[in-house]
Amino acid sequence: MRDRLLLAAGSPSAAFAQDVLQPYQLVRSLQLIQDRIAGGDHAALPMQAKLLEMIDARMRDANAEDFKEPKNFRALLVYGMSGGNPVTVAAAASRAMTDPQSLAIAKGVVAYLNGRPANAIEMLKPIDPMSVPPDIGAFLALVKGSLLAADDPAQALALLDEARLLSPGTLVEEAALRRSVGIAAAQGDAARFALASTQYVASYLYSPYASQFADAFVSGVITLHMAISQDKIADITSMMDPEREKVIYLRIARHAAIDGMTELSAFAAAKAELGRNGGGSQDDPRSQLYSSLSTMTSASVDEVRAKLGKIDRGKLSQNDRDLLDAAQAVAGEVVAPVKTPAKVEAAPAAAKGDEAKAAAEASTNPANADLPPVEGAMPD
Repeated sequence: MRDRLLLAAGSPSAAFAQDVLQPYQLVRSLQLIQDRIAGGDHAALPMQAKLLEMIDARMRDANAEDFKEPKNFRALLVYGMSGGNPVTVAAAASRAMTDPQSLAIAKGVVAYLNGRPANAIEMLKPIDPMSVPPDIGAFLALVKGSLLAADDPAQALALLDEARLLSPGTLVEEAALRRSVGIAAAQGDAARFALASTQYVASYLYSPYASQFADAFVSGVITLHMAISQDKIADITSMMDPEREKVIYLRIARHAAIDGMTELSAFAAAKAELGRNGGGSQDDPRSQLYSSLSTMTSASVDEVRAKLGKIDRGKLSQNDRDLLDAAQAVAGEVVAPVKTPAKVEAAPAAAKGDEAKAAAEASTNPANADLPPVEGAMPD
């Protein structure tokens, strides 16, 4: 049996041609592939896509007799919670004769896949993931944790812990840790954020979904900058390879500089500039830019202007070139001579009445107030 599963995992079409596998056998093959993906095997991604296609076809063909085997119905649920086709899951579940709880899970999964979170929560909330077989309990905990992240983050984190407990070393754990990072940051829980980040970097740094973790980590460091120490940030990033660590610090430096967090920006820019053990290159224009931004309120204006002027703008992205232009404009305004207001010439007598009326109307209309736009002032 294991040989057939491994064959399906390595060459799905060959195994399927050999004989028709049961739905649960195909889903086990999918899980083997997903565990390889979680460990950093990016080459397994096309195999996952192919297996999902095969499972979809097999589930469409499955009849009531197939689903008398409980493992096959649980496989249907796992397929759905792995990102399967909601139409296939709904159609297959309608043909199955199984217990009410399993059918409720199926309905909740379909609602989740169709973007109806309120309905999904209503169907799944009464079901304890720890009370169902572990092969679906882990996925159920992951889905419920994701659904409750906004409304009940504490419960969401507890559910994500259950998902990890039920399925360690798998793509389920990878996703649970990744989502825990963002939820903990939103909750202001610096200790939980640091723990989840440490665990993720230690086990899943090379997952193809690690870029999502990086987004959550950078955002969390900015959000929790008053609660998480620079030493703790350095402890976490020290487990990364040097290039990933540098990119993380560049992103932190940029966000911190824009948000006016000069101390954090200076720390991150220095880390990116010096590299691990002080052996980095100081020629990266990004770190030079972010470092300059972090010193605009502390260093002399001439010093900042000189440093900004040496940056090779041709090596910057368009967004960073805009940032450089803005910084140079601000520095230039500081040293610019004060302008003397121009004298207003008297208007011809015939036009004075109309102009005065227009000016009065404009001054009483807030929409016409001559105020500069504020970046980031509009709600998201």
